[in-house]
Amino acid sequence: MISIVRATHERLDDLIPLVDGYRRFYRQPSDPDGARRFMEARFDKGDAYVLLALDDDRQAVGFGQLFPVPSTTSLSSRWILNDLFVMPDARRQGAGSALLEAARELARAHGIPQLMLRTQVENATAKARYHALGWQRDEAFDTYLLTVEGNVS
Repeated sequence: MISIVRATHERLDDLIPLVDGYRRFYRQPSDPDGARRFMEARFDKGDAYVLLALDDDRQAVGFGQLFPVPSTTSLSSRWILNDLFVMPDARRQGAGSALLEAARELARAHGIPQLMLRTQVENATAKARYHALGWQRDEAFDTYLLTVEGNVS
């Protein structure tokens, strides 16, 4: 049975392998020290909500990270589910769905009317899961990225 908890500084050692695995999934080099610094900054600044999926042995097998952003068009806030990852050997056991449902419940508890996420175009497995849980693909907007020279990390 998968359980979901809010991650804190105390669970940082459990979180780092997940964040590093997530980065490697997106073809970034392994950097556990960088992942630790990044996540410590999130906890120190309080600018993200981080959820951990725990298995029956209370081992962390997945995480989700939500960032609040204001929305001028809706005159409210929305949250971006910026990161969602489950360790490969723990997939298809409900951790991803549990994290998505926990994100929805956390948003509901905070009065947040809308969650957003992005995924890779070819990530059919994730897209099917999102659709099954009620997420709808945004057909109205495209995403554009601009690399600001001198600010590449």
